[in-house]
Amino acid sequence: MQYKIFGDKLPAVSLRMNAGESIYTQSGGMSWMTDNFRMETNVKGGLMKGIGRVFSGESLFMATYTATAANAEITLASSFPGEIRVLELDGSKTYIAQKSAFLCATPGVELSTVFTKRFGAGLFGGEGFVLQKFAGNGLVFVELDGSVIERELAPGERLKVDTGNIAMFEESVDYDIETVKGFTNILFGGEGLFLAVLTGPGKVWLQTVNASSFASRLIPYLPHKG
Repeated sequence: MQYKIFGDKLPAVSLRMNAGESIYTQSGGMSWMTDNFRMETNVKGGLMKGIGRVFSGESLFMATYTATAANAEITLASSFPGEIRVLELDGSKTYIAQKSAFLCATPGVELSTVFTKRFGAGLFGGEGFVLQKFAGNGLVFVELDGSVIERELAPGERLKVDTGNIAMFEESVDYDIETVKGFTNILFGGEGLFLAVLTGPGKVWLQTVNASSFASRLIPYLPHKG
């Protein structure tokens, strides 16, 4: 299997596959493909995992595309301005990503939904409450918002981040929520009551666009009835 990521702020990934190779994506995720693919749609992993995917912003049903001949080509596009990144999983590491990050993956990759373990993180974390988990072996393609910065955290190193700017992190990184200190900071700081705290060791991917904040800024420009 070969792949090429192209496009600037609204990228897509094109995969060229040999007969028998396949990928899976959420239902409706395919943009275009050659006619030598077989498509199968089902609740991948069972009903409970499917329901979990719905909580993480994906569809209940997943579509698997299998090449029936050599040089079959399929293209999937991102749904939001940003970047497409690829992770090569070999079973040694597991990755946690923002909800709706999943674009597509090879069959050996297991996609599941995780909820933040800490009560505070789950109750107050906003975008960080429901997350996606990637494990297993193979390739997984993720779509992240805006420009992406990678940081390698040393053991015990802490990084405070707005929850909407966390794109992805290795499972070895601890995720928690911290209250913003100071009444004036809470009232006028513009960051809300809480920040996410990421503690190393491990790699984190940060994104420059907070999708929720971006959407809220568009609301005044949308047409209103009446």
